[in-house]
Amino acid sequence: MLKNMIKFKMASGCSDLAPAKAHPDDAAYDLKARTDIELAVGKSTLVPTGLFLELPVGFEAQVRPRSGLALKHNLSLTNSPGTIDAGYRGEVGVIMFNPGPAVFQVRRGDRIAQMVIAELAAVELVPAEELSETQRGAGGFGSTGIGEGKSL
Repeated sequence: MLKNMIKFKMASGCSDLAPAKAHPDDAAYDLKARTDIELAVGKSTLVPTGLFLELPVGFEAQVRPRSGLALKHNLSLTNSPGTIDAGYRGEVGVIMFNPGPAVFQVRRGDRIAQMVIAELAAVELVPAEELSETQRGAGGFGSTGIGEGKSL
Protein backbone atom coordinates (compact mmCIF):
# COMPACT_ATOMS: atom_id res chain seq x y z
CA MET A 1 0.00 0.00 0.00
CA LEU A 2 1.32 3.42 -0.98
CA LYS A 3 1.48 5.77 2.00
CA ASN A 4 0.90 9.50 1.77
CA MET A 5 3.50 11.33 3.83
CA ILE A 6 1.99 14.14 5.91
CA LYS A 7 4.42 16.64 7.42
CA PHE A 8 3.88 17.85 10.98
CA LYS A 9 5.79 19.76 13.60
CA MET A 10 5.30 20.22 17.29
CA ALA A 11 5.49 23.44 19.31
CA SER A 12 8.66 23.94 21.33
CA GLY A 13 8.78 21.53 24.27
CA CYS A 14 5.92 19.42 22.93
CA SER A 15 7.69 16.52 21.16
CA ASP A 16 6.17 14.13 23.73
CA LEU A 17 2.69 15.14 22.51
CA ALA A 18 3.14 14.06 18.88
CA PRO A 19 0.03 12.42 17.44
CA ALA A 20 0.15 8.63 17.50
CA LYS A 21 -2.05 5.62 16.92
CA ALA A 22 -2.52 3.36 19.93
CA HIS A 23 -2.62 0.32 17.62
CA PRO A 24 -1.28 -0.10 14.06
CA ASP A 25 -4.76 -0.82 12.66
CA ASP A 26 -6.44 2.20 14.33
CA ALA A 27 -8.13 4.67 11.97
CA ALA A 28 -7.27 7.75 14.02
CA TYR A 29 -4.32 9.43 15.68
CA ASP A 30 -4.71 10.48 19.31
CA LEU A 31 -4.42 14.21 19.94
CA LYS A 32 -3.11 15.33 23.33
CA ALA A 33 -3.56 18.50 25.37
CA ARG A 34 -0.59 20.90 25.36
CA THR A 35 -1.54 22.54 28.67
CA ASP A 36 -3.52 21.95 31.83
CA ILE A 37 -6.93 23.51 31.32
CA GLU A 38 -10.27 23.57 33.10
CA LEU A 39 -13.44 22.77 31.13
CA ALA A 40 -16.21 24.84 32.70
CA VAL A 41 -19.73 23.41 32.85
CA GLY A 42 -21.88 24.41 29.88
CA LYS A 43 -18.99 26.00 27.99
CA SER A 44 -16.88 25.25 24.95
CA THR A 45 -13.14 25.57 25.50
CA LEU A 46 -10.34 25.60 22.93
CA VAL A 47 -7.66 23.14 24.04
CA PRO A 48 -4.28 23.54 22.27
CA THR A 49 -2.40 20.44 21.11
CA GLY A 50 1.01 21.81 20.10
CA LEU A 51 0.52 20.21 16.67
CA PHE A 52 1.00 21.94 13.32
CA LEU A 53 0.20 20.13 10.05
CA GLU A 54 1.08 20.46 6.38
CA LEU A 55 -1.70 18.64 4.59
CA PRO A 56 -1.41 18.28 0.83
CA VAL A 57 -4.13 19.75 -1.37
CA GLY A 58 -6.90 17.16 -1.69
CA PHE A 59 -6.65 16.07 1.97
CA GLU A 60 -8.27 17.13 5.22
CA ALA A 61 -7.83 16.21 8.86
CA GLN A 62 -11.01 15.46 10.81
CA VAL A 63 -10.98 16.00 14.57
CA ARG A 64 -13.42 13.73 16.37
CA PRO A 65 -14.41 12.98 19.99
CA ARG A 66 -12.87 10.13 21.96
CA SER A 67 -15.47 7.54 22.87
CA GLY A 68 -14.06 7.01 26.37
CA LEU A 69 -14.36 10.70 27.28
CA ALA A 70 -17.90 10.74 25.91
CA LEU A 71 -18.99 7.63 27.80
CA LYS A 72 -17.19 8.19 31.10
CA HIS A 73 -17.36 12.00 31.39
CA ASN A 74 -20.06 13.08 28.89
CA LEU A 75 -17.49 15.28 27.08
CA SER A 76 -17.77 16.01 23.39
CA LEU A 77 -16.46 18.34 20.71
CA THR A 78 -18.59 21.33 19.81
CA ASN A 79 -17.91 21.11 16.07
CA SER A 80 -17.61 17.41 15.49
CA PRO A 81 -16.02 16.51 13.27
CA GLY A 82 -13.85 19.57 13.05
CA THR A 83 -12.14 20.03 9.71
CA ILE A 84 -8.53 21.11 9.22
CA ASP A 85 -8.01 22.34 5.67
CA ALA A 86 -4.88 21.80 3.58
CA GLY A 87 -4.03 25.52 3.61
CA TYR A 88 -4.12 25.90 7.42
CA ARG A 89 -0.72 26.10 9.13
CA GLY A 90 -1.72 27.19 12.63
CA GLU A 91 -1.80 25.10 15.77
CA VAL A 92 -4.45 22.39 15.85
CA GLY A 93 -6.92 23.12 18.61
CA VAL A 94 -9.73 20.97 19.94
CA ILE A 95 -13.02 22.68 20.89
CA MET A 96 -14.18 20.62 23.84
CA PHE A 97 -17.64 20.90 25.41
CA ASN A 98 -18.50 19.98 28.98
CA PRO A 99 -22.27 19.72 29.55
CA GLY A 100 -21.68 19.06 33.26
CA PRO A 101 -22.42 18.38 36.00
CA ALA A 102 -18.94 19.42 37.23
CA VAL A 103 -15.83 21.19 36.01
CA PHE A 104 -13.52 18.77 34.20
CA GLN A 105 -9.75 19.03 34.50
CA VAL A 106 -7.68 18.35 31.38
CA ARG A 107 -4.01 17.73 32.10
CA ARG A 108 -1.07 18.20 29.76
CA GLY A 109 -0.62 14.98 27.80
CA ASP A 110 -4.22 13.77 28.21
CA ARG A 111 -5.63 12.24 25.04
CA ILE A 112 -8.50 14.59 24.22
CA ALA A 113 -9.57 13.82 20.64
CA GLN A 114 -8.90 11.69 17.58
CA MET A 115 -7.67 12.87 14.18
CA VAL A 116 -8.40 11.09 10.92
CA ILE A 117 -6.56 12.13 7.76
CA ALA A 118 -8.85 11.73 4.75
CA GLU A 119 -8.40 12.13 1.03
CA LEU A 120 -11.11 14.22 -0.55
CA ALA A 121 -12.97 13.18 -3.66
CA ALA A 122 -12.51 15.53 -6.62
CA VAL A 123 -16.01 16.90 -7.19
CA GLU A 124 -17.70 19.83 -8.84
CA LEU A 125 -21.16 21.00 -7.82
CA VAL A 126 -23.30 21.44 -10.93
CA PRO A 127 -26.58 23.40 -10.83
CA ALA A 128 -29.61 21.42 -12.07
CA GLU A 129 -33.29 22.18 -12.61
CA GLU A 130 -34.39 18.68 -11.53
CA LEU A 131 -32.94 15.87 -9.41
CA SER A 132 -33.57 12.16 -9.91
CA GLU A 133 -36.20 10.41 -7.79
CA THR A 134 -35.28 7.91 -5.06
CA GLN A 135 -37.25 5.69 -2.70
CA ARG A 136 -36.30 7.91 0.22
CA GLY A 137 -37.01 11.17 -1.56
CA ALA A 138 -36.91 14.20 0.74
CA GLY A 139 -37.31 12.14 3.94
CA GLY A 140 -34.73 13.11 6.54
CA PHE A 141 -34.16 13.97 10.19
CA GLY A 142 -35.33 10.66 11.61
CA SER A 143 -37.65 9.68 8.77
CA THR A 144 -36.20 6.15 8.77
CA GLY A 145 -35.92 5.84 12.56
CA ILE A 146 -38.26 5.70 15.55
CA GLY A 147 -41.85 6.82 15.08
CA GLU A 148 -44.47 6.15 12.43
CA GLY A 149 -44.50 2.43 13.25
CA LYS A 150 -40.72 2.10 13.28
CA SER A 151 -38.74 0.84 16.24
CA LEU A 152 -35.16 0.49 17.36
